[in-house]
Amino acid sequence: MEQTRPMDSAPHTVKVLEDPRCPYCAKFETEAGPKLAELAADGKIKIEYTIASFLDANLGGSGSANAARALRASVDAGKFPQFHAALYASQPKESIDGFTPAFLLTVADKVPGLRGAAFDKAVGSGAHADWLARAEKAVETSGARGTPTVLLDGKPVGPDDALYEAAAFAKALKARGIG
Repeated sequence: MEQTRPMDSAPHTVKVLEDPRCPYCAKFETEAGPKLAELAADGKIKIEYTIASFLDANLGGSGSANAARALRASVDAGKFPQFHAALYASQPKESIDGFTPAFLLTVADKVPGLRGAAFDKAVGSGAHADWLARAEKAVETSGARGTPTVLLDGKPVGPDDALYEAAAFAKALKARGIG
């Protein structure tokens, strides 16, 4: 018998579109991320992340792509939520190539059970390039005008400043029936 996880049958879906190099995404994850994780754990929402790397094209370097592929590798290892939180908590100040493979492995050291041959190889090899291209295309065609873009059941969570302060974000969700 297969057991359904609470988040799989959650009545609401939060979609988050983000780029790992985006400082506003880091601020969102620092302030609102814990609330999303709590609501998902309680079975009230499920969270769908779409990770882009458009800032590499805009700013140069490959930091977004490196981090996005590492995030995908963390899915394979069953450690996405933990690595995602650690990644944004450790976002480097270096805007071009701060997310090097070596730096990403250092961040992964903060997540018990994440490091291993498969994860380390994926981070160092540029694996998941096809997945990243599909994710980038999904963000481009989504209509999002920037990151982070946060949608609750397909509609933006707002006002925009609510994304960057925990209490305001909780209030915005409550106004939409999520508490």
